[in-house]
Amino acid sequence: MAPLETSPLRSPPDSGAADGFDIVATYRKFLDEDPDMTMPVAAIESLVVLLSQTEPTTASELMDTLAKAVTELKKGVKNSISLSAGCDMFQRFVLRNIQEYGDWEACRRHLVKNGGLFLERAKASRYKIAELGLPFIQDDDTILIHSHSRAVTELLLLAARRHIRFRVYITESRPTGEGLSSAKTLRDNGIPARVIVDGAVGWAIQKVDKVFIGAEGVAESGGIINRIGTYQIAVLAKDSNKPLYVVAESHKFVRLFPLSPFDLPNESPNASTFTTEAEDDEIQSSPLLDFTSDNLITALITDIGVLTSSGVSEELIKMWYD
Repeated sequence: MAPLETSPLRSPPDSGAADGFDIVATYRKFLDEDPDMTMPVAAIESLVVLLSQTEPTTASELMDTLAKAVTELKKGVKNSISLSAGCDMFQRFVLRNIQEYGDWEACRRHLVKNGGLFLERAKASRYKIAELGLPFIQDDDTILIHSHSRAVTELLLLAARRHIRFRVYITESRPTGEGLSSAKTLRDNGIPARVIVDGAVGWAIQKVDKVFIGAEGVAESGGIINRIGTYQIAVLAKDSNKPLYVVAESHKFVRLFPLSPFDLPNESPNASTFTTEAEDDEIQSSPLLDFTSDNLITALITDIGVLTSSGVSEELIKMWYD
C-alpha cells in the first residue's frame, strides 16, 4: 500500500482514571464520534493516543502500560473479540518497532508518529477490500447479506457506483435489527433491497446467486465469528451450492481456534438457561455471536488479497513471526 499521510491524533475525553487517562472512555468516544469506525480501529486509535500521552522510560514499561490498557479495554467492552484483534495487532506492531531501535527516546518518537500511520492504513483497508471484491459482483446478481457489515456495504456501494446492476436480500438480524440499517443505506444509494426475517433465509437462498458476509473476527482456521445467524446461512448456502464470501479487514484476524460457538466468550448466559416463567427481555438475552467453520466458506475477500481458509493461518504467521 502506498504511504499515507499521518492524521493528527485526537484528544481523549476527560477521564476520572487514576493516571488521568481512561482507555475505555476514549475508545467509546471514538465510536460515538464516527459511526463508521470499526471496533479494532477504535481500539488502535485509543492505544495510539495513549502512546502519545504517556512517557515510559523503558521498553518494558511501555509494553506493561499497553498490556494493562488492553486488559482494561477487553474487560470494559462487551463483545470484545473484534476489539481484541486490533489490540493484539497493535501490540505486535509496537514490539516489532521496539526491537529495531537501540535509542529508547528515538524509538518512542517513532512509535507515536508511525502509530498514526498504522491507524490510517487500518482505516483505508475497507476501500481496498471493495476494489478487490468488485469482480465478484456481476450484472443482474441477486445477493444475500446478513445484518450490517461496513466492509460488505462499502463493496456494494462501489459496485453501484461502477454501474453494476444488482439487488439485495438483507436479513433483519434479530435481536439487534441491524439489517434495517443496511437496507436504508443501500436504498439511499439507489440499490434495490428487500429485508427478510431471519427465518426466511431458507426461502430466499434459492433465489440468490451468492452470499456476502462480514465478520467480527476471523479465526486461525479461516472460520469466522460473526452475528448470530451467520452459521445457519452458511449451512443453507453450502447445501444449495451458493458461494459464500466473507468480506473482512485483516485487522480482524484473531489468534483464536474455536471449534464451535461454545468456545467463544459467553456474553449471553441466559440463553442457555430454561424457565417456566415469561421474561420481558427474553429476546434481548439471545446470543449475539456464532461461529462458522472454514469448510462452509468459499473465499475471504480481505485488504491483503482474496484468501482461502488456509491462507488466513499463513497470514497470521507472517504478522506475528516474520
